[in-house]
Amino acid sequence: MESVQNIKQRFEIIGNDPKLNRAIEKAIQVAPTDISVLVTGESGVGKESIPKIIHALSHRKHGKYIAVNCGAIPEGTIDSELFGHEKGSFTGATSTREGYFEVANGGTIFLDEVGELPLTTQVRLLRVLENGEFIKVGSSQVQKTNVRIVAATNVNMLDAIEKGKFREDLYYRLSTVEINLPALRERKEDIHLLFRKFAADFAHKYKMPPIKLSDDAVQYLLHYRWSGNIRQLRNAAEQISVLETNREVSLQTLRTYLPNTESNALQVVSDKKSANDFSNEREILYKVLFDMKSDLNDLKKLTLELMQNGNAKVQENNKSLIQKIYGNTEEKNAIFEEESRLHVLPVEEEVEQEEFIDEDDNENYLYAEAVDEEETLSLEAKEIELIKKSLEKNKGKRKAAADELGISERTLYRKIKQFDL
Repeated sequence: MESVQNIKQRFEIIGNDPKLNRAIEKAIQVAPTDISVLVTGESGVGKESIPKIIHALSHRKHGKYIAVNCGAIPEGTIDSELFGHEKGSFTGATSTREGYFEVANGGTIFLDEVGELPLTTQVRLLRVLENGEFIKVGSSQVQKTNVRIVAATNVNMLDAIEKGKFREDLYYRLSTVEINLPALRERKEDIHLLFRKFAADFAHKYKMPPIKLSDDAVQYLLHYRWSGNIRQLRNAAEQISVLETNREVSLQTLRTYLPNTESNALQVVSDKKSANDFSNEREILYKVLFDMKSDLNDLKKLTLELMQNGNAKVQENNKSLIQKIYGNTEEKNAIFEEESRLHVLPVEEEVEQEEFIDEDDNENYLYAEAVDEEETLSLEAKEIELIKKSLEKNKGKRKAAADELGISERTLYRKIKQFDL
């Protein structure tokens, strides 16, 4: 039995990852038998190497080896490709044709992307696996074949079975032995080794010096996700080898050849976070506006009652409402008393009379209309005069003037602004 190292050299497999070595060991052990093998792994990890190893080390090595990409053959013709057809069996069948299972008799068939097979073809394949029999398209004659089947897929077969896309009995016949190849990102120690091998190959092919990565570029190479695995790494090495005139490749240069999928993912997360933040701020704003509307309605009610019944009675009947709007401090009560006495609302709470008058209540409406304009102007003039005198007396110190007037400094400031003093 050949060693893993010899097989790697023979089939030009680069890497020393334990998972990779274990996959090759399993291929070596199963090769002398006729057991069906299912090779699993992501696209681009090199699954096609395993069936070649199995065929080369088996007693069928002198027979034919045929690789079939099941995903690349149209559904309408795949049965004909695999099992052959008789002349006239369908439009365009101008002659009898041998299928792959007939041609590869005594050898090995590699069915790549076997998860893409149509369900009708899966039934035919199951019969071949069970008793080596198949029937050509358009024929009724049963034919026998002796082939070794090695299949490969990058599909999660158990999910495909659950969704009804793949037959469970066929899966268990194909996967008598399952060999899994690790993704390139799981083989970090092999990444730079593979890149150097590809760079050397392309330097020889295109007759130019090999490219070399800087230290930070190597680190970026090792931590990149490599969603396309070895195929993507080889493609990147070829592009850089052909396009870069400077054979010393920096991190900045390397990044231009590799899609920054991780940054894009972070940007999507950031965008989602921003959207959520905006949504939360909008909800808070709605709540604040709703509370303001509720407070304004309470203020309208309180002001209207004040105009009708007088200050003392209103305070007695609406203690809880006053506390809700103004709070419960002595200063806020003083504000209420002072502004009620002057019949003037605070600036930010001023509204037109039409806003707080209930038009259905004719008595209230008439009362508001009956307010004597001249008297209001006279009170306003007196208020202005008192504020001016107090400010002059206290040399412009608003806090002292407010204390003397019996109102808060905040209220005094509003009056100064209101009357443009």
